[in-house]
Amino acid sequence: MAVVNVRVLIDGPSELVFDYAVPMGLDVRPGCRVRVPLRKKSATGTVLAVVEAEQMDFALRELESLIDPEPLITPVLLRTGEWIADYYGCGFETVIRSLLPEAVRSEENSAKTRRIAVLEAAPEEAVLEKLAKRAPRQHAILSLILHAPDMRMAVADLGEGSAAALKGMEKAGLLKLEIEEVRRDPDADGVDEILESQPLTLNPEQQRALDAILASVEEPSPKPILLLGVTGSGKTEVYLQAARHVIDRGKTVLVLVPEISLTPQTVRRFKARFAAMQDQVAVLHSNLSQGERFDEWHRIRKGVARIVIGARSAVFAPLPDLGLILVDEEHENTYKQESVPRYHGRDVAVLRAAFEKCVIVLGSATPSLESWQNTQAGKYELLRLDQRADGQAMPLVRIVDMRLEAAKHKGAPAILSDKLRTALEQRLEKGEQSILFLNRRGFARSLQCPKCGHVCQCPHCSVALTYHRTDERLVCHVCGHQAIVPRKCPECKDPAIILQGYGTQKVEEVMAKVLPQAKIARIDADAMRRKHALRDTLNAFKSHKIDILIGTQMIAKGLHFPNVTLVGILNADLGLHVPDFRAGERTFQLITQVAGRAGRGELEGEVIVQTFTPHSPSIQYARRHDFDGFSEQEMEFRRQFSFPPFAHCAVLTSRSNHERRAEFTLQTLHLRLAEDLPPGITLGEVLPSPLVRSHGQFRFQITLRSHRARPLSRHVQAVLARTSLPEDVTVVFDMDALSFS
Repeated sequence: MAVVNVRVLIDGPSELVFDYAVPMGLDVRPGCRVRVPLRKKSATGTVLAVVEAEQMDFALRELESLIDPEPLITPVLLRTGEWIADYYGCGFETVIRSLLPEAVRSEENSAKTRRIAVLEAAPEEAVLEKLAKRAPRQHAILSLILHAPDMRMAVADLGEGSAAALKGMEKAGLLKLEIEEVRRDPDADGVDEILESQPLTLNPEQQRALDAILASVEEPSPKPILLLGVTGSGKTEVYLQAARHVIDRGKTVLVLVPEISLTPQTVRRFKARFAAMQDQVAVLHSNLSQGERFDEWHRIRKGVARIVIGARSAVFAPLPDLGLILVDEEHENTYKQESVPRYHGRDVAVLRAAFEKCVIVLGSATPSLESWQNTQAGKYELLRLDQRADGQAMPLVRIVDMRLEAAKHKGAPAILSDKLRTALEQRLEKGEQSILFLNRRGFARSLQCPKCGHVCQCPHCSVALTYHRTDERLVCHVCGHQAIVPRKCPECKDPAIILQGYGTQKVEEVMAKVLPQAKIARIDADAMRRKHALRDTLNAFKSHKIDILIGTQMIAKGLHFPNVTLVGILNADLGLHVPDFRAGERTFQLITQVAGRAGRGELEGEVIVQTFTPHSPSIQYARRHDFDGFSEQEMEFRRQFSFPPFAHCAVLTSRSNHERRAEFTLQTLHLRLAEDLPPGITLGEVLPSPLVRSHGQFRFQITLRSHRARPLSRHVQAVLARTSLPEDVTVVFDMDALSFS
């Protein structure tokens, strides 16, 4: 007789949640995987909650069985998931899909196995001689296995036609056949040999930081630590030595990086330092195949992997005995999930560290103002590395006013200023390397008719199509729509249609003409489509096979090339003049991070920043590498207008193929939100989104601000719950929003 009920999330694309009765004697806990009856077939699912049985007029169907006796989701991760659902205002079932990835939930995935032939002891010489005469095939197999490591060999490696011979040898007791799991290693096709690295001697600043981290490891409930270290200050070495201490204490380590492209080099650094336990380093991110993710997840859960490295989603890695969480480049926007549940990986990592009672270190040369304010309020401990680890000075940053360049050339300014072109030539003569940064891919920003002013627009989004010369296509960088390049204006038929602006492809073409003797490579989303293309290009640059590297923000952080002495930022204004209160902060961070790629070796570095707004505080403070000065003036601005970090900011967005319906729906919600608005919440007006049309849908938004996050989130969720939305309108709530487009 059933005594308790369970709420089960059914596997599959539709988020079905049903209650089932639990048969007597079946130990079911939240996080367990179960098999349940669904209509006339069986299905699998995850237990969301166990509740006391209620008196009902009908009988619930019973669970069929437990798939795994132990819950796949740990109590700490379940608690974290409940917090995410409440704070970010989303269904708990959607959070479960992040805690337990599809690769683990799907019945289609399983461990990869192979048959192994194993000799328990070497046969006597007489036995071998007898086999050589009577059964030459068995003799050949035995000879192969005898010379294999541990006297074991995969059956598949013994060649075709071995099955009968192996069966006879097993029957004769010469060997036994076993089934062995085979790990699908994400790093298996890496061509680089990983050489063991030894701990470096720390300078006084690094040693003080490490001592403080290790002291926190001993505390029962340590504070989060913000490690503010200038570019090249040796934060990674501090991470590695702290991780070694935690591993030696029998604990595990979680390392988060902001982008999947940074994962391989981080993995190699940790494998080089922990050479004796390379197999205990696991990788976890969304670019893994289903099989790789299945294997890595289960290696982590079983405790085989003790160091996990990955992007945002790795924050949910089921690590037992977690002792240290490292969040590199904690300021990066990429830690924020863009789809439901819209959690922030850094903030969830801080929460998980509190639940696990372990140390978390947030590292950055340009911390987010949210983390910086937490240090000022005493919530986080602040550690600083103000000097480069090698004792070198920070690179000299020069500002080039492109307005003067335009006047000098009597028209539109060139892509390269005279100062930057001269500096590139000098570096090439000395055999030194350079990096050119432009955060815009493609060849030209748009295609425009000089006669009627027509600009080729995306039919689905309110943006101009970008011209890509490599593919001879016009491409939308929002939805991916592609169009053929017109030979004349689609409106007035004038053939004099011209290209406006420039991207990385155009820079590459110009550089090939200006410096034909230079070896040039480009890194952006278009050039790096081939698997391992990024790794191969960076390896070629590291081995000096490339003189000048042109790239987008993919090259802005985490790269260490000692021979790079010049960095050119071609257009520092790209992200500065956008309708976002964080625009100045992001520009400062990006310039500082890119500038930090120069002068990381024995040679002095130089950075040339081309801009049309040279007096912008973001650019001037970045020129002086002055985070304190920038944060002081920016925080004062935020305080005056009650923007984060002094208030929580959320965005409610409606979208639909019908413009009027999207707007009317949000206006209705605005009226209902205003009815019983809790005190302390500022409710903005219904406005078109800065990107008013995307993927064919019109978008409108409301901005809400409050000093307290929970009342804001719960009020919005309560209004949404009692509002019936039109079928063709989608409403999205984004708590602590980072994007307002």
